[in-house]
Amino acid sequence: MAQFLSSQTTIRYWQRVRATVPLVHCMTNNVVTNWTANALLAAGVSPAMVVEDSEAEVFAAIASALLINVGTLQTAQAQAMAKAVASARRAGKPWVLDPVAAGVLPYRTAFCRGLLNEMPTVVRGNPSEILALAGEAAQGRGADSTHGSDEALAAAKRLAVEAKTIVAVTGATDYITDGERTLRVDNGHPLLQRVTGTGCSLSALVAAYVSTASDKNEAMEAAASACAVFAIAGEIAAQKALERSEGPGSFAVYLLDALAALDGATIERRIRS
Repeated sequence: MAQFLSSQTTIRYWQRVRATVPLVHCMTNNVVTNWTANALLAAGVSPAMVVEDSEAEVFAAIASALLINVGTLQTAQAQAMAKAVASARRAGKPWVLDPVAAGVLPYRTAFCRGLLNEMPTVVRGNPSEILALAGEAAQGRGADSTHGSDEALAAAKRLAVEAKTIVAVTGATDYITDGERTLRVDNGHPLLQRVTGTGCSLSALVAAYVSTASDKNEAMEAAASACAVFAIAGEIAAQKALERSEGPGSFAVYLLDALAALDGATIERRIRS
């Protein structure tokens, strides 16, 4: 049975991030680099987009956390990513895998499955991606999922145990699991699916939040808190856009504003439990 994430837990990790301003090394896809950086800045996080092979390995050990996002994966980038992951592990830094479109294309699927051997702190993906990494038949359309998060929960639990990681499968309901304990987040809005890069920036925010955790149990709570913070900001942004009869373009701007303006009282009032 999945437990609802409490407002107190979410506020605790939100406060930690605001107080520490984590430096997140984002090795992400070309489509979302600027958006991800802006989302992190709005959320009180310091982003760095270091991608050069000779620099990524060094910087991964300096940063608070590392994000690996395979959305526009190329061979040279894959090599740099592998070096950065190894460096982050040697330095004891958390790292997050966002397996964009895993299960759709064989090269990236094999690369992501290989990275699972490097024990990511968190794997954050949509249901189709998580099903594919768990070895189940899944149908995705690029970065879009054709499955619901409920359908992928059992696979997420199994993947968490096999890879000794935390799996965050996000959708209408977000499930964050270590294979034994599962947290759920029911906040969010469909407009989050109408803007490129929302899932990618969420993965970056998860990296920021888990950098404040001291053990695996805290890392799971931190990852869930990142999902809740992002989903609540999405609800606020959607409410503002819809009140003004505006669409996804305005929503994207309001989402950044909502991430920046979020406070503990708003989290307490809006989180669903």
